Amino acid sequence: QVHLVESGGGLVQAGGSLRLSCAASGSRFYAMGWLRQAPGKEREFVAGISWSAGSTATADSVKGRFTISRDVAKNTVYLEMNSLKPEDTAIYYCAAQAKTYYGIINSPRMYDSRGQGTQVTVSS
Repeated sequence: QVHLVESGGGLVQAGGSLRLSCAASGSRFYAMGWLRQAPGKEREFVAGISWSAGSTATADSVKGRFTISRDVAKNTVYLEMNSLKPEDTAIYYCAAQAKTYYGIINSPRMYDSRGQGTQVTVSS
């Protein structure tokens, strides 16, 4: 199983930026991604990356504002978040798929490992 540790969350004003990082260890993996869950809402896909090819996908709600990237040498995935909005407030989770190759994964249920999460709060 992959061990994932997120960092970089915090409080930011609307229009600001944050960069989340997630360091992975323990096992190889095929894909990584970022999910988020706001209070009272279901966990949703934010962005995903195919680890070998580096292909990416982002949710429509964050397209053009958020960018996912990876550093293969460091086994780390990043989420650059710009033009943040109050509705981006959520716990952000790093996720990985270590058992099966699916390419880019945009469904939260298809990840088999998840980190503890990091809080992102955007004030208006």
